[in-house]
Amino acid sequence: MRGKILIVDDDANFRSSTREFLQLQGYEVNEAESCRATLNVFSDYDPDVVISDYSLPDGNALELLPRLKSADPTLGFLVITGHGIIGLAVQVIKAGADHFLTKPIEPTSLLEAIQQALGHRRNGKNRPVDQPRKLRPSHDPFLGNSPAIRAISQKAKKLLTTDYPILIQGETGTGKGVLAKWLHYHGPRRDKPFVDLNCASLSRELLESNLFGHERGAFTGAVAAKKGLFEVAHGGTVFLDEIGDMDMHVQSQLLKVLEEKWFRRLGDVNERYADIRLIVATHKDLRTLVRENKFRLDLYFRINTFPLRLPSLRERIEDIPVLAQRMLGEIVDQLGCDDLVLSPGLEKTLQSYLWPGNIRELRQALERVVLFGEEDTLPSKDLRVEYSSDGAVAYMRRILNLSELECKYIENVLQIEHGCIEESAKKLGLSRSQLYKKIKKYGINLSRVSKTSLTSETNWSTGSGCRDLPSEQTIEPS
Repeated sequence: MRGKILIVDDDANFRSSTREFLQLQGYEVNEAESCRATLNVFSDYDPDVVISDYSLPDGNALELLPRLKSADPTLGFLVITGHGIIGLAVQVIKAGADHFLTKPIEPTSLLEAIQQALGHRRNGKNRPVDQPRKLRPSHDPFLGNSPAIRAISQKAKKLLTTDYPILIQGETGTGKGVLAKWLHYHGPRRDKPFVDLNCASLSRELLESNLFGHERGAFTGAVAAKKGLFEVAHGGTVFLDEIGDMDMHVQSQLLKVLEEKWFRRLGDVNERYADIRLIVATHKDLRTLVRENKFRLDLYFRINTFPLRLPSLRERIEDIPVLAQRMLGEIVDQLGCDDLVLSPGLEKTLQSYLWPGNIRELRQALERVVLFGEEDTLPSKDLRVEYSSDGAVAYMRRILNLSELECKYIENVLQIEHGCIEESAKKLGLSRSQLYKKIKKYGINLSRVSKTSLTSETNWSTGSGCRDLPSEQTIEPS
């Protein structure tokens, strides 16, 4: 066989015809009709190339791609769709796909795309696992000058030389993966591998196989031995994203690796040594999961030694113009456009929105502005922020609550001014007494906005704090 192909499409006729064609060309072919079905067969089948329709019944190719690539970084991935949208093609290629093809697909084009993907895969596999990697250029996770981002920057720099686990917390889209890479490529393990895995929605079996590897015959379909991520990352860093979704049984195995540095492949009796630095991330409250018996208390204590919390964009509104201009430069370079700048009106509009999807949503919004804009200076009229879920509608309804907006805005100003009542009052256009009344009205807890004790300035007692606005996941374009 020339290679193993997995076709992912909910159209049975397309799967059948494509399978017959590829089998005639000498390829081994398997099929799946959804994201869930793909994840179920992926580990056992171990394909060389995945050919996936963009739109699937339970998700899309952009959701599937990082999960499969985290398990097999050399995997070839082709995305097909019935709608050839330029913006979507750019997004797919940026996410790591090898090719973007539009239906109906020319047989010769499909074969060429498969052969190129197989070539890239062979080149990736030929590189020794322990070969030192060059320092990769990465985004700056601390772009901006807000107090919130400066504080996390100072704390992160102190952790570069430690080998203890690091827990990165923050809302969806705040850049937890970017920070994890920065910690690795600026630390003493920079010349060793960095491997990552998103634990969300992965079954226990797939997680175990990805992390620990397996021996030939360990389960049905395990036709060859496979290294796990701990083995691949020996000497380097393992980044586990969304660890709050990890199966409880796998949590106990992970704890053993952290404490003893030894593990076994599935189906093997021999133990293997893993010298790795672990970085984990989640947008969930792990303490709540511990209370609900969904996360192990001992593992929580083990990974929570050095927590880092990334602030949301709502907590660093003064950084938005700098972030947006940097993103705009990157988008222009990727699309080959002329240089563009943000209009003052667009900057103000960007700062007035609460960005529930944070940095990820900001970038997607700017990409749409660039793709559909027709001016060198981008105006605010081209900005489109859309939601399509009931949760997002509820979120927008809460945004329209002026009391909550005022509460959150006062909290942000207090945080920017390090809790200084006098400076905060000036920025808000209020007197000191008016600001005190509003702090008492909303029950704002000053310990949340400043480490400096301000109780000497007033005798009022704080409540439980104003309610946090809910965080929503970014809605991917369909």
